[in-house]
Amino acid sequence: MIYIVCPTSDRKRLSFYLAMEEHVARHLNTGDDCFFMWQVDPSVIFGRNQLTEAEVNLEFCREHGIETYRRKSGGGCVYADRTNIMFSYITRDEQVNFTFNRYVNMVALMLCRLGIDARPTGRNDILIDGRKVSGNAFYHISGHSIVHGTMLYDTCLENMVGAITPSDRKLVSKGVKSVRQRIALLKDYTDLTLEEFKEFVRRNLCQEELTLGEQDIRAIEEIEKEYLSDAFIFGKNPAYSVVNRQRIEGVGELEVRMQVKGNHIRDINLMGDFFLVGDLDNCLLKPLIGVELKEEKVREVIPERLEDIILNLKREEFVSLIINNKPYKL
Repeated sequence: MIYIVCPTSDRKRLSFYLAMEEHVARHLNTGDDCFFMWQVDPSVIFGRNQLTEAEVNLEFCREHGIETYRRKSGGGCVYADRTNIMFSYITRDEQVNFTFNRYVNMVALMLCRLGIDARPTGRNDILIDGRKVSGNAFYHISGHSIVHGTMLYDTCLENMVGAITPSDRKLVSKGVKSVRQRIALLKDYTDLTLEEFKEFVRRNLCQEELTLGEQDIRAIEEIEKEYLSDAFIFGKNPAYSVVNRQRIEGVGELEVRMQVKGNHIRDINLMGDFFLVGDLDNCLLKPLIGVELKEEKVREVIPERLEDIILNLKREEFVSLIINNKPYKL
């Protein structure tokens, strides 16, 4: 595997590294898998299909200088700062389950070489002593797959909790205690400093390195502009007349929002912390526009294998979400 080196020592925003992943996937024909690590100032990054105001305490973030970004992969909110590390893995393989399994097992094995009993589990996590040390998300781009995620060496738990929950001090205090029981920090399991750990990761996962040039940096900064736009960060959330919510085991929280007139779907959006593995808009949502809101009509236009669009989602589960006998009215 090739380690991608960013030559500049300037502090970059989180959006730069998301754009860097895209650039590596689109333009670097290395012929091998690629990997790099990055750290950022305090930031919250939420999934492609999450509703910002419902997931992030924007007031807390403003008060504490925490930046907010959206990524193109699914999944839930993540807090990052300079005391933890973010990993990015780019591969030509496009089989989501194989890619996920290969990556999380590769990282877990690397931790085991340090004498840490790390185990992959669930959709995307790596655990130590039953507590989460790494969570990861996935998306496709131009013949490539990208997996990116956290590695919790250390972190500011007050910021992590406060950025995603109400800022009341008592609630933050309770949240910190709760989160601390569910997450593992690598500093508690190794004598390596953060920088020594990063060097260990690099030596164990990569055999070569490639340093980006000035043209690469300029190209990345062009891609980054999309990530910094208000339209991408906050999205377009027009008023919807019907909202149906459901938690589906193995898939996540799903919330479908529909504009319905004359019992026909005029507009539709799907929010949540699910993992995208296909083209949500063109393959699932657009075919539903104009369709009568009846079970048999919905079945006619949706694909047979929804798990090729949203990880683990079954056709019957999606139909059940759309055709809800007791929708929540806005």
